[in-house]
Amino acid sequence: MPKVSIIIPVYNAEKALRRCIESVLNQEYTDFELFLMDDGSRDDSPAICDEYARQDARVKVVHKPNSGVSATRNQALSMASGDYVEFLDADDWITSDATKLLVRAMEDHNADMVIADFYRVVGERVSQKGSIDQEQSMSREQYADAMMLSPADFYYGVIWNKLFRRSILEEYQIRMDENLSWCEDFIFNMEYVLHTRSIYVLKAPIYYYVKTEGSLVAQSAGIGKAIRMKLNVIEYYSQFYREIYDEEDYAVRRPVIYGFLLDVSKDGLAVPLLPGTERLGDEIATVNKDILFPDSGFGLYFYENRLFEHYMDVIAAQFDLDRQDVLVFTVLIQAGKECSRRDVEDFTGLSSFSVIASLQKLRMKRYLIQEEGREKKRKTLGLALGEQGGKLQKAVQQMAEDYQELQFSGFTEEERSNARDYARRAEQSIRRVLAR
Repeated sequence: MPKVSIIIPVYNAEKALRRCIESVLNQEYTDFELFLMDDGSRDDSPAICDEYARQDARVKVVHKPNSGVSATRNQALSMASGDYVEFLDADDWITSDATKLLVRAMEDHNADMVIADFYRVVGERVSQKGSIDQEQSMSREQYADAMMLSPADFYYGVIWNKLFRRSILEEYQIRMDENLSWCEDFIFNMEYVLHTRSIYVLKAPIYYYVKTEGSLVAQSAGIGKAIRMKLNVIEYYSQFYREIYDEEDYAVRRPVIYGFLLDVSKDGLAVPLLPGTERLGDEIATVNKDILFPDSGFGLYFYENRLFEHYMDVIAAQFDLDRQDVLVFTVLIQAGKECSRRDVEDFTGLSSFSVIASLQKLRMKRYLIQEEGREKKRKTLGLALGEQGGKLQKAVQQMAEDYQELQFSGFTEEERSNARDYARRAEQSIRRVLAR
């Protein structure tokens, strides 16, 4: 049985569908089944789905009459066999390590749900989005407290930045409400959270959400039905907190809870779960896989560096650091205690100012501490792991393991051994030339 069931409802999505599907099939984590649920599409989406099913046995295609996204997801849930369930929308895509990071967080922290940051895409602009500042395990009560501060937020309301346990979905028969066309994801999430013990907050952004023009509920449902749906959501939201807290705790939080009800009541029937507006930045650059550097050695160098940069960006997001901070930390723990600041500058290619700034930040956040009682040699930094350094060191070690696993994917054990031997010899040759 596959470990993860990935579900994508498809309706007239031919323009973006290939990008979405290929982002799943190109995952570093490979133990999954992918459900492409064609909900009565009238464009080329059905043919595209069938094309990928012929190419990859993990892809399962269902063609069905149009019934809406909720019924389509429910049908896929009834067919799923994985331990975990992951959702995507056909207009969006995920990072190459998304499923790996979600599953690892779920299993390493014995969580019942993982919620992750995501990228909001508006045209050519991309910004990272997340409402909880620190990577951590939370009880359902702590999660509810955090959600209370900004409930009308995609981070909490959508299902595609989360990983669910299928055993919980089946035991409590949690499904999408097919009578709703507004906030059905939000209600699904709240129902699920009621049955969790631990939720893990993953600060790595793993999903690219493409911002499209919103529409008023009234345009698709009519004013009367829209109001009834809104009242249902308000009632469920209030009931959710009554079940989470005892009567005294609920009374203390009631004014904040009612803040959501006020926001919803005055939004003019527009869907309130719009993503927050954070500073827009540049999308993490991708690599054109069709560009080759035949027999020059440059291709491997460029691609290795881009892969390490990606991995370091993930770690930086998780630990509230910049990429250069992770790079400096990596050099220090790999080089050992005899490393000097000049050594760090040489290995990283960073300026003296940048290295000093990163060392100050790493010390301030207690990832590194100044080691006492040891005589310094060659102006060595004399740094040791701080109280927070162990987690960061583990993440860096995991990065190295992930890199090797990806690099030697498809190799036999003998080929892996030979490749490592060649790499060591090549490193020795290069070091001889660069030795001071």
